[in-house]
Amino acid sequence: MEPIARAPLTDIDGPAAWARAFVTVLLGTIGSCGMWVAVVVLPDAQTEFGVARGDASLPYAATMIGFGLGNIIIGRIADKVGITAPAITAALMLCAGFAFAANATELWQLVFAQGALIGIATGAAFGPLIADLSHWFRKRRGLAVGAAASGNYIAGAVWPPLVQAYVATEGWREAYIALAVFCLVSMIPLALMLRTRLTETSAAAAAQAVGANLRQMPFSPRTLQWLLAIAGVGCCVAMSMPQVHIVSYCIDLGFGPAVGAEMLALMSLGGVASRLASGFLADYIGGIRTLLIGSVAQCAALFFFLPFDTQLSLYIVSLMFGLSQGGIVPSYAIVVREYLPAKEAGERIGVIVASTILGMALGGWMSGVIFDQTGSYSLAFVNGIAWNLLNIVIVLGVMWRTLGPHQGPALRPA
Repeated sequence: MEPIARAPLTDIDGPAAWARAFVTVLLGTIGSCGMWVAVVVLPDAQTEFGVARGDASLPYAATMIGFGLGNIIIGRIADKVGITAPAITAALMLCAGFAFAANATELWQLVFAQGALIGIATGAAFGPLIADLSHWFRKRRGLAVGAAASGNYIAGAVWPPLVQAYVATEGWREAYIALAVFCLVSMIPLALMLRTRLTETSAAAAAQAVGANLRQMPFSPRTLQWLLAIAGVGCCVAMSMPQVHIVSYCIDLGFGPAVGAEMLALMSLGGVASRLASGFLADYIGGIRTLLIGSVAQCAALFFFLPFDTQLSLYIVSLMFGLSQGGIVPSYAIVVREYLPAKEAGERIGVIVASTILGMALGGWMSGVIFDQTGSYSLAFVNGIAWNLLNIVIVLGVMWRTLGPHQGPALRPA
């Protein structure tokens, strides 16, 4: 077998690193399709299987749970063997999952396919890719992490309108078959382009760079990880309400599913801009401060969904929401890379990303149940705001303890 190529230390922050970032974004965009497809087909699945809105939200909830597990499992594997083999495995699982879902005759079969196959495979396209790319950057790590995380939101901008148009003409089952083929033929070549790995010298340099922050940490690594994980649940219960239910919300308001898909795409486009801007900002003020800014902005944006329900106003609020919350999840990854050991980045980022996905799954399900009980999404938005406030309290506490006695990580690029 041909040995794996090793990148020289000079490739850190260099052209090879940015080329890798480009491939990472493409792979993340394609590999994240399963998450967004589940949102688009929710109304069709509810109608076809004859279930309540809460039950129809289960395929998405299962996808998020699988996605969270995939981030942990695949992240841990990628720490040991690199990202290529896990990414190829994910492509095969996506193909199998879409094919199985397309032939589901009962709701539980669709739930199984979305959770056990599509969801876990989609996990490879987020946390593990972010962790892999973060090792290739030092001065611009925040921007690189933001770029890597943007693949997930570019997917949210691209896939919902495309899939919605395909579903409208061909049906949701045919859309799943088309996605199975596309993921197989596109993801494997991209994964092979990420075979190059860093030298031991580069890895040692990364460990030395984070050593000073580890010594100054007032928390143990495990404590910091779980505080961030709990905060991640809170912010993403809030985040899930508009993202999971915007299509159904627009149908209830009489705007139709296509308008809802467009609003979801607007959220995602705003999220891309937010992730890049937050990454750039984190390179100057650090990940924990950037995380707090995003959390407060998201909470403020959620309030605007309560008084505004016209089509134009919802377009505007959807864009505002995307611009406010897109940088939150990548900020957790930046905090991990600032304060926790580099050799554990994939697993630890995976755990925190999994917590955010648990929040998305929980929030998506809770919002559906609240709608079933009240016939309205108003209390679901209030529920999201309450969880967002919990997130802000935790992040404030971590920031106070982490940055209070000292100045935190020196992140300003040279």
